[in-house]
Amino acid sequence: MMTKIELNGFRRALENKAAEIGSGNREGLVIETSSDELDRVQNANDRDYAMSNLERTSNRLGEVRTALQRIGLGTFGICAGCEASITLKRLAAVPWTSYCIVCQEIADREQSADRSEIEVAA
Repeated sequence: MMTKIELNGFRRALENKAAEIGSGNREGLVIETSSDELDRVQNANDRDYAMSNLERTSNRLGEVRTALQRIGLGTFGICAGCEASITLKRLAAVPWTSYCIVCQEIADREQSADRSEIEVAA
């Protein structure tokens, strides 16, 4: 069972992470025009990278907000997969996690298999 002090520490860490993510910029999404083909290709690559980064950041912000909701609901630190307690060591490393390490590894393998099936189908 987690103490109130530990829980409040995780809440502060998650709130700080949400603020940090929320203050990110979108400068890389600016569309630049150029008559040079090489510059256009580079600009497109830069935009693609910025969009991928923005998507990852947005996903992380969602995970952080969900973790804050779990604190409010009293389910923070409980694995969404097996309902066992998530170790404090894991929560300290990844406070927005929904899964214990075993269930996370299973979820990662399933996600990897799903991506492989999509690539084979394409």
